[in-house]
Amino acid sequence: MSELLAIQRGSLRYEPTRKRVRARLGDATVVDSDRAVLVWEPRRVVPGYAVPAEHITADIVDPAPGGADDEHDHGTEAPDTADYDRIPYWDPRTPFAVRKTPGRTVLLRAQDLRPVEAFLPDDPDLAGMVILDFPSFDTWLEDDDVVVSHPHDPFARIDIRRSGKRITISLDGEIVADSTSVRLLYETGLPERYYLPLEDVRVELQPSATRTVCSYKGTATYFSPVVHGVPVPDFAWSYPEPLVDALGVRDRICFFHERMDLSIDGIEQPRPWTPWS
Repeated sequence: MSELLAIQRGSLRYEPTRKRVRARLGDATVVDSDRAVLVWEPRRVVPGYAVPAEHITADIVDPAPGGADDEHDHGTEAPDTADYDRIPYWDPRTPFAVRKTPGRTVLLRAQDLRPVEAFLPDDPDLAGMVILDFPSFDTWLEDDDVVVSHPHDPFARIDIRRSGKRITISLDGEIVADSTSVRLLYETGLPERYYLPLEDVRVELQPSATRTVCSYKGTATYFSPVVHGVPVPDFAWSYPEPLVDALGVRDRICFFHERMDLSIDGIEQPRPWTPWS
């Protein structure tokens, strides 16, 4: 199944949703639709939302060439994708304006609100639909619940399981953590993650200013483990206030084991390859 899904990532895909989808700028609801569609543009690993144009309470206009008419505007030319062509799949860090989908970039303009970028695809199956730049809005709701980072993928999920296996994590020969009280987090398309109790970490963890947001887990805070007296930036993270699906790993520590050495019950494991390798 993973191979079949990977093959499809080079194409434009979509899936209707029965959820009521709303998007806000400040306190103003700009999008309100019960006919939203999840859209995976080519190479994108997470979906965005497209809604019928009539479900948008803002003018849909062409941007001025070069973004000349105001400081928030955007030019009509899409950015050069050359820097992204070497990346086989695009995760949420890839800008909305980078795409392989034929169509037209537009702006959504509502009175006294900042304009946001959107896209009108040429694909006939999405005729009349507007693909929206998820991060450009202040708040998204699915039914009455707020969602963050990107829409939930109905074909992906996370599971958390307890494990008594001995997990040892080390870097450059120094043991960073050693635990037999592990929570395994399985997330579709990613290697399993090992969340350990803070008391099983053997080195100092220096807090970092880095924050990331996951649609399934919430906001992660980062730490720099001190290895051989030197802080290693942002090699560990934790979820102090996780979303409901990730409550099982609250306040536990996880390490990027694609950059560190990990053993399970004394057996060394190969480092997985991920976008964070």
